Amino acid sequence: MTAWPTATGRYALGDLPVLKGGTVPEATLHWKTHGTLSPARDNVILYPTSYGATAAELEWLIRPDGVLDPARWFVVQIDMFGNGVSTSPADTPGYPSLVTAHDNVHAQRRLLREVLGIEALRAVYGWSMGAQQAYHWAALFPEAVEAVFVNCGSARTAVHNRVFTRAQMAILEAAPEHDGRGGFSAQPVAALRAFGRNYAGYAMSQDFYRAGLHITPQTPDLEAYLAVWDGRFVHKKAANLLAQMRCWNAGDISDNPTFNGDLQAALRAIEARVLLMPGATDIYFRVADNEAELPHLRRAELRPIPSIWGHRAGNPMDNAEDTAFLRRCVEEWLGVQSRGVVVHP
Repeated sequence: MTAWPTATGRYALGDLPVLKGGTVPEATLHWKTHGTLSPARDNVILYPTSYGATAAELEWLIRPDGVLDPARWFVVQIDMFGNGVSTSPADTPGYPSLVTAHDNVHAQRRLLREVLGIEALRAVYGWSMGAQQAYHWAALFPEAVEAVFVNCGSARTAVHNRVFTRAQMAILEAAPEHDGRGGFSAQPVAALRAFGRNYAGYAMSQDFYRAGLHITPQTPDLEAYLAVWDGRFVHKKAANLLAQMRCWNAGDISDNPTFNGDLQAALRAIEARVLLMPGATDIYFRVADNEAELPHLRRAELRPIPSIWGHRAGNPMDNAEDTAFLRRCVEEWLGVQSRGVVVHP
């Protein structure tokens, strides 16, 4: 039991048309709040979920000594479509072939307005696919977001990143249980183990392995370490993993009727103060990706996470040093009152 107020719920959106065609039948979003909404409703931080994760799996950083302090902020977690908690393809016949970050954030805005009466956000904090959603929030609803934390994410999924996502999709699609339409006749256990093992080569950096950080009392050798990754995804529904990987692959804040593929225009439309926090050794979302975005943002700063933990530096559940870095970033960025230009090329 937590020492701060929490609430949970499920919001029904009805049949939800999506950007790339099709409709999510009887769509619902699961949500959880932490802390107390201020009378002025000006202390809200939205914290969307990341690839394959649920709000429950990510709430470890919401605590008084954590990255997001529920004594100060009203933290709203919303589970992404496809993660097995909000509407997902494994249990939804007719689920569209692609549900995007654009679809998620539009649904999230409806939830915030209609369930919680929230029109504006002090910040959106997101890691990985959560960072993609944070970027979408800032571009699509510029008047509603004051600050954004892009933690190991980018405005558009880079080509090398898409090479990885398409390889992961191919592993699942090659399973004999795959029906050729994004569904599975049964859990493809062998494919999911291969999916996890390949993931291990990208989620952590080369430097992480070179330093021997994969060796612990629980994983005394490489094979034992890889065995952990073998089992990391086997309890997740393959159809959900495939759908969310398609969403990751398609990440692009400009791929919509508002910006018509003009990424620079989408970046220039952002009014929020944007803190770009790439992992210094992240293989998915490179520092260079955020460096290329920075000149087109009005109010932004680049602060790479100085870590050899690769992509997981942005979700450092077992890494006190990186957790402390993220907390300092949040405290400093949200403590700044100025709305002036803060650009560090």
